[in-house]
Amino acid sequence: MLRPERSTASVYLHRNPIDMRRQIDGLSALVVDDMQHNPLSGNLFVFINKQRNKLRILMWERNGFVVWYKRLEQEKFFWPVRLDEAVVTLTSEQLNWLLDGYDVLRMKPHKTLHYEQIS
Repeated sequence: MLRPERSTASVYLHRNPIDMRRQIDGLSALVVDDMQHNPLSGNLFVFINKQRNKLRILMWERNGFVVWYKRLEQEKFFWPVRLDEAVVTLTSEQLNWLLDGYDVLRMKPHKTLHYEQIS
């Protein structure tokens, strides 16, 4: 399974939902304009859609951008909201918990789904 490395220095969550049709250039523009960070820093920048069932992660890796994408089939991502911050910062461990379906503030996971086939 591909996951962002746990040794990543910083993880920044874009607080507001985005249009998931945005690709690397659009996500990079959000990092600069909305998050006030450098997309070439090697940090992870995490974005979510309005329904909170799709997530994208942008990262610069040595010679190019990497984009991770995850879509949930039933549940929603628990998106931490801190109204006093424009950008929410997580550790890489907390990001992996978020990807696993945990509410990183309460440590409550999604239920595990088991399917036999794709419908």
